[in-house]
Amino acid sequence: MRTHAVKTRAMRNHARLLLAGLALLLPASGALAQASCGGDFGAWRNAVVEEARAAGVGQAGLNAIASAQNNPEVLKRDRAQGVFTLDFATFARRLISQNRLDVGAAKLKQYASTFDRARSEYGVAPEVITAFWGLETDFGGYQGDFNTLNSIATLAHDCRRPELFRPQLIALARLIDLGVVPRDITGAWAGEIGMVQVLPEDYLTKGRDGDGDGAIKLKTSAPDAIMTAANFLQSLGWRANEPWLIEVQVPAEMEWYDTGLHEALPVSEWKARGVTARNGDLPDNAATHLLIPMGRKGPAFLAYPNFNVFLEWNQSLTYVLTAAYFSTRLGGAPIFTEGNPEPGLNQAQMKQLQAKLNADGFDVGEIDGILGAGTRDAVREEQRRLGMPADAWPTATLLNAL
Repeated sequence: MRTHAVKTRAMRNHARLLLAGLALLLPASGALAQASCGGDFGAWRNAVVEEARAAGVGQAGLNAIASAQNNPEVLKRDRAQGVFTLDFATFARRLISQNRLDVGAAKLKQYASTFDRARSEYGVAPEVITAFWGLETDFGGYQGDFNTLNSIATLAHDCRRPELFRPQLIALARLIDLGVVPRDITGAWAGEIGMVQVLPEDYLTKGRDGDGDGAIKLKTSAPDAIMTAANFLQSLGWRANEPWLIEVQVPAEMEWYDTGLHEALPVSEWKARGVTARNGDLPDNAATHLLIPMGRKGPAFLAYPNFNVFLEWNQSLTYVLTAAYFSTRLGGAPIFTEGNPEPGLNQAQMKQLQAKLNADGFDVGEIDGILGAGTRDAVREEQRRLGMPADAWPTATLLNAL
């Protein structure tokens, strides 16, 4: 269920480092070849085989790359992800069913000893791992049926994000060569594998044997998946024994421009502005974000530094806020207060707004009708310029004003 349209910062950085390391192993012509994409698939595939050979991948892995096929269905999925046009409340209601909450609670009990070990070794809260497990694959119930080798080869050959997927193809070849996964392994259309949907490079470097059988089986072993997810989240900067998200109540009037991910303020400052916890109190912290995903009249949350780890896993605010909120529900938090937000824009209106913002000099990225970070930032600036509450929630009033 991960938003494949926007890959993680961690993945981008890892890809750059891996490519840089591989470049040192190749002659100049090979370094140029590794940056290529598109063109004849067979010729491109042969170049990747040689790149992998120079990087030390064995014959089984090289044979796997040589057998990879282009899958047009993967590109269709990559270009069409309409579910992410939904607002936070609708998206969260759709993904967080009572059944998922019940199964999540049961998994927490069933694998309590593994979760305790994951917390002890990596500091990650069990409900956080469980939330990703549930949202990504319904606790392993559906892990995707795309041929992973073909999916990653297709995305690496495509010129939209080759720098992200070419290293993943070589990492997958190494996993195959080592016998960790079979050549015909299946997973999500964007190349993720297993119960918690990790990419091959993360499987290779963050995979952990949680059940002690000497193998790392992320598709079939829940303990392996739990320990791997914990290791991965810690590597992204998870801070033990700290909160990640707390629902709050906000006053009717305040400086809305400071809300969102662009501004971090101490908890004491938010309290001084009238922000209070819906239940209990707000632990002190020097750098927290007030998130109002549907504007000042909708749900409100205070995001602590650990929330940044969710964003490293995935960069869609709607998805990660849902995952973070789901994990708080698994920990006993009540259903969020939806409030009375102003009606948002439909996809056609959002595209119209994005086109207008781009024409006015903002960079909102692709005109896709999805309320991403670039669109939110531009909306906030235009709202402030027009004297409106700058809460980054686009409405028909703003669209008409523009």
